[in-house]
Amino acid sequence: MKRKWMAAAGALVMGMSIAAGGGKVMAGEKYKDIVNVAHRGASGHAPEHTIISYKMGEKMHGDYIEMDLQMTKDGQLIVMHDEKVDRTTDGTGLVRDYTLQQIKQLDAGSWFNEKYPQHADPDYAGLQVPTLEEVFQTFGKNKNYYIETKSPEVYPGMEKELLRLINKYNINKETLLVQSFSAQSLHIMHELDPAIKLVQLLSYKSNAVITNEEMAAIKEYAMGVGPNYTYLNQEYVQKVIQSGLEIHPYTVNDKETMQRLIDWGVTGMFTNFPDLLAEVKKGK
Repeated sequence: MKRKWMAAAGALVMGMSIAAGGGKVMAGEKYKDIVNVAHRGASGHAPEHTIISYKMGEKMHGDYIEMDLQMTKDGQLIVMHDEKVDRTTDGTGLVRDYTLQQIKQLDAGSWFNEKYPQHADPDYAGLQVPTLEEVFQTFGKNKNYYIETKSPEVYPGMEKELLRLINKYNINKETLLVQSFSAQSLHIMHELDPAIKLVQLLSYKSNAVITNEEMAAIKEYAMGVGPNYTYLNQEYVQKVIQSGLEIHPYTVNDKETMQRLIDWGVTGMFTNFPDLLAEVKKGK
């Protein structure tokens, strides 16, 4: 039996993804409404997707804790960007081949000290990979969470488990955003709970173009888009905004680009350096 999301997903360009959230910025308004998404926490300063990184993102005026989800062999949702543990831990292999207990034995911080000696800290050595549940327990129900279902086709049931934890910890759905490159995953979330605000991630390999048909399909289930900033232009940004969708480009790590995107009209952006975006918003 064909579902409605299949038609909508078919309208999307292959390889695109979307993110959303935040208030629109009208001419003359201050930059306070530009959403500052701490990408994997303050990941330019500390090991990505660790409690320390998330806390640092808070201190640097990040508006959202951004998390990528993977699922362990025993069905636990952990926070990690890659399907493999190799890049950000001292382990090797796929997350799905590890139990949570095995994941917890990995060192998720020493790699950062080695790769970024200018930001190294002895306290980073031996940091653990957090579970989504631990993040909820640490920051509470009213924190702004921006959660990505990563590689959902690899982890059947990821969306259902995510919603279970959202409900278990009574997470405020008004300040929660769920994003994915997978339109199918977002439609599953929408079917499970229409109250969840969704964001479609988009990835462009050349000059960014989005059609009215694509935006209409996205608006059936999502409130915004999150394209990579590299190939954006002002016309694209304005077209999205005028359609009623939010737009949060990723991942912007220098002040000049941040300012240009704000001038174009974006409603927020992802950055590894939330402190820099906070300064831009203050006019520094």
